[in-house]
Amino acid sequence: MGYYIDLEKLSIDDYRLKLESAYLPPSRILLKEKLEERFTYFKTLGISNVKDLMQLLKKKDTFSQLSKQDVFAGDYLTILLRELNSTLPKPNKLAEFVSISPEIINNLEKAGITNTEKLYNKVQTKSDRENLSQATGVDLKDILTLTKLSDLSRIKWVGVTYAQMLYDLGVDTVEKVVSSDPNDLHDRINRMIKEKKIFKGAIGLNDIKILIASAAELTQDIEY
Repeated sequence: MGYYIDLEKLSIDDYRLKLESAYLPPSRILLKEKLEERFTYFKTLGISNVKDLMQLLKKKDTFSQLSKQDVFAGDYLTILLRELNSTLPKPNKLAEFVSISPEIINNLEKAGITNTEKLYNKVQTKSDRENLSQATGVDLKDILTLTKLSDLSRIKWVGVTYAQMLYDLGVDTVEKVVSSDPNDLHDRINRMIKEKKIFKGAIGLNDIKILIASAAELTQDIEY
């Protein structure tokens, strides 16, 4: 339980199967190639879970040596490390949520709460949120809003703007993202982008499927 996926509990074999069936952006489709051969090689090195794999690839000397192996030719290891890193998204700064007043942000920052990870760890239950509200002077309703934005921020590639859009659509928790129909959410979110002129372009259907699949990997710790 926690803000991030516990990569130590995710075995190499389970991660291989996950990649095999995962929705991936075009730049990462390479990860589906030679899956069994490449992950068998990792296992010969004593790697049994994803945390160990990430730590292995972050060692520059080891990364360089592995890159010379024929089985890892090209940019495979670089792309794999990027994918692994994306499973632990950088927390969003609370101050970047434009829907939250500077006064609220200031009160939370005085309590040492500056980002979504720090907030998440203090709002698991209703009593936790009530205690935080009393300690900071922030209205309980605003604490709940930030709780939901923090919950959404745990999902891979969900930044401040994406989290706010999901919240505004009423898809305001990880649980609701998981239960969303991808085609319906794709239509609704792109309609919002166009009507509110949030940014140019649109979010692809495959990206919505990645969003839902990524949300499904997270624990649902918060008691709403």
